[in-house]
Amino acid sequence: MKSEDTPFEGGPMDGRVLPVLLGATGHPPKIYRIPVPDAAGGPPTVLVYRRVPRAHSKRLGIQQGWKYVYDPEGRADTGLRWPWSKPDGGPRPGPGARPDATPGGKPDDADG
Repeated sequence: MKSEDTPFEGGPMDGRVLPVLLGATGHPPKIYRIPVPDAAGGPPTVLVYRRVPRAHSKRLGIQQGWKYVYDPEGRADTGLRWPWSKPDGGPRPGPGARPDATPGGKPDDADG
């Protein structure tokens, strides 16, 4: 397997360079998860890093490698994005919200 020395920015791994295995396309994974064991014996904390371009050449704008940036929220991977997929909506209704087809402030009169 081929690996590439990849720098990490932000979070506890800031400034470190680790060898990361490359995939079939020659790129490192988009998301790199590092489990950190708990000192008290509890479940491990998982640090999440996202792959971003390291730099671009000045003349042609060609990408020159990858680096990982710390993601403190640790969002789940959204997978593939297709043009016909539903967008990630805004805030979701809370537990006390009632489902209703009538917009707020409008009369609920079906007869007109």
